[in-house]
Amino acid sequence: MTSVGIDVSKGKSTVCILKPYGEVIASPYEVQHTEPDLRVLISRIKSIEGEVRIVMEATGAYHLPLLSSFKDVGFFVSVINPLAMKRYASTAIRKGKTDKIDSVRIANYGIDNWFKLVDYTLPDEVYAQLRLLGRQYVHYITIRIESKLALTDLLDRTMPGIKSLLSGKRSEEPTKDKLSDFVAEYWHFDNITKKSETQFIRSYCIWAKKKGYHASESKAKAI
Repeated sequence: MTSVGIDVSKGKSTVCILKPYGEVIASPYEVQHTEPDLRVLISRIKSIEGEVRIVMEATGAYHLPLLSSFKDVGFFVSVINPLAMKRYASTAIRKGKTDKIDSVRIANYGIDNWFKLVDYTLPDEVYAQLRLLGRQYVHYITIRIESKLALTDLLDRTMPGIKSLLSGKRSEEPTKDKLSDFVAEYWHFDNITKKSETQFIRSYCIWAKKKGYHASESKAKAI
C-alpha cells in the first residue's frame, strides 16, 4: 500500500509519497496547480504499483482543483477534517509546521489510518459543478503564474533586487500579493526616486499599513 500525502495551499501543493515502515517513494516536493504539473503528478501516481490512496486536508476551496482532477481519473482520495489532522499532529514526535513536514505527516496519517480512510464521493450534479470550478481555478492559476513571471522579468530590468526585498511569508488571502500591490502603487521608479528618503519611508509605511503588510522602515530605506 502507498499513501500520497498532499499539503494544499494557495496555487500549489507539497506532495510526499510513502509506504509502510517509513519507506520513502518521493520526498516532499512542490506541485503548482497548473494543468501540466497536475498531469505529471497524476502520471507519477498511476505508475506506482499496488494500491494507492491519496490523503489531503480540507482547505477551503484550495484543494478542489486537485480533488476534481484526481476523481476524473478514478483515484481513491480521502479528504480529512482539519480537526482530525490537528489531533493526529499533536501526537507526532516531530513537531513543527512547514509545508514539507505537513505533507510527510499527512502521508503518515494515510498509512496509520489506512483501513479507516473513506473515498470521497459526491452526487453527480455537485461533482459536475466541482469539475467546472476546478478547471476554472487551474486556468486562473496558470494565467496568474505566467503573469507574475512576466512581471518579475520586467522588474529585474527596471528595479533590480525588488523581488528579494519584498519577499516574505505568503498571504493566505488568494487576492493578496505584496510584489504586485507594490508595483500598482509605485508603478515607475521615478515614484520612488523623486521623493526624499524620509518622504519615501513615510509613503511606504502608509501604503504597507493600508494593504495589511508589515510597515518596515528599514525595508523602505533599503528600497
